[in-house]
Amino acid sequence: MPRMTFINKDGSRAEVEAPIGQSVLEIARANDIDIEGACEGSLACSTCHVIVDPVDFERLAEATEDEEDMLDLAFGLTATSRLGCQIIMSQELDGMTVTLPAETYNMMDE
Repeated sequence: MPRMTFINKDGSRAEVEAPIGQSVLEIARANDIDIEGACEGSLACSTCHVIVDPVDFERLAEATEDEEDMLDLAFGLTATSRLGCQIIMSQELDGMTVTLPAETYNMMDE
């Protein structure tokens, strides 16, 4: 089974199994990683924002326009930012590393 690594807000690392077909958000939740995902993966917020390792970022499919629109609302946006709900694990992504940003902005709480 593919694996991936989360770098938590405190800098600690968690290497976990990453079942093919699951999103990074689903994988994080299944492994008690502190990621919000307020909209439950419906692409209506940016609270599952992750920063993908630059080498791994090159292996991802391009973000959709809808994802780009939501990313514009993310706190601490970087050149390799993506939404965890939109990254679907595949064998090709085995070994991927993502970092959780220091903060998120939940516009759904307003």
